[in-house]
Amino acid sequence: MIKRNPLVMVPGPTPVARSIQDAMGRETISYNDPRMAADFKSLIEDLTSLWRCDGIAFVVAGSGTMAMEMGIVNVADEGERVLVCSNGFFGDRYADICARKHFETENLKSAKWGKSVTVDEVDAKLSEKKFDVLVVTHVETSTGVEFPLRELMSMMRSEHPDVLVVVDGVASMGGVEFYMDWGVDVMLTCSQKCFGAAPGLGVLWASRRALEKRESMPLLTEAYIDFERWAPVMRDTNRYWGTPAVNMIWAFCEAVRIIKEEGLENRFKRHRAYADAIRESLRAIGFVMGADEDIAAPTVTVALYPENSGFDDVSFRGAVYDEGAHIAACPGNLSGAGFRIGHMGNIDAHILISLVASIERACLKSGYKIEPGAGLSVMQRKLMDM
Repeated sequence: MIKRNPLVMVPGPTPVARSIQDAMGRETISYNDPRMAADFKSLIEDLTSLWRCDGIAFVVAGSGTMAMEMGIVNVADEGERVLVCSNGFFGDRYADICARKHFETENLKSAKWGKSVTVDEVDAKLSEKKFDVLVVTHVETSTGVEFPLRELMSMMRSEHPDVLVVVDGVASMGGVEFYMDWGVDVMLTCSQKCFGAAPGLGVLWASRRALEKRESMPLLTEAYIDFERWAPVMRDTNRYWGTPAVNMIWAFCEAVRIIKEEGLENRFKRHRAYADAIRESLRAIGFVMGADEDIAAPTVTVALYPENSGFDDVSFRGAVYDEGAHIAACPGNLSGAGFRIGHMGNIDAHILISLVASIERACLKSGYKIEPGAGLSVMQRKLMDM
């Protein structure tokens, strides 16, 4: 029997399309080869124009966490006030990054896990005293909650226009509606989420205002993630600061080509439609969604085990893995209470059907009584309606 790798259905990495893998597998050339400089230049131009950025898009070898740190240290100086809005584990991580930099950090974490901080709460907190920077997680990977970013930015432009806004878009960029001209100053992500490439690149968009803020600040203690080190390279890809990840840049070029071919608006709609289909299928099996539908993210779903169902989390996820899909544990306050599914990037109907089938078979093997095909029939109907 042929042994196939399980589908990668965690909230990143996501399944990597064959053409992206092929681009990553090309023979490596020097970073200063004219062909590499041209490809890199084209990538930066695409990222800047697609997301309507009036500043610079940065593509740097590193993780999403590196991009988080890069995003804040270039626009906040020691002693400045930073308000972090946390809806879960990664919002708290951003608060920790800010505290370690000795910013005067407040963590607004008023919502229970699976709920969201509200725009009114942000407005009220910013009205209490002067803050220099606001940090928000667009999609909280740990809880599957989407922050109402468009509504937030409308409020910020009206009520707090002087506050710079940094958005963690690790689990949203390329899959959830967003453009820099909404008024965001820094948006960041990484290659292995909605872009559907392998891990290895941190990606960041900085507005003109964010770049001007960096120019007004003193020398950073960080060298590698300093805008002033990388901006000259992003403007002229023949220049050098640190060695670019040549093969990953090629892979990312192909990922962006796929996005351009699909169209951003179509991609946003597809992510929302797939998320709805997955959640309806899981409800039909008996699972409870961890986030209310009006704030549930298009890219990540948290599914909770039914009360008194007898599910053992580790055993169940192991059974799903054996049946052909790799799903993720819930961290923090939801640990052991359910599982997380990443449904972002370049997934398709075949992947979704296989995912639900794997979960159904795992339920049956775990002794959880379901009607075989209960979730699959919902998924099929949803896909036929798209």
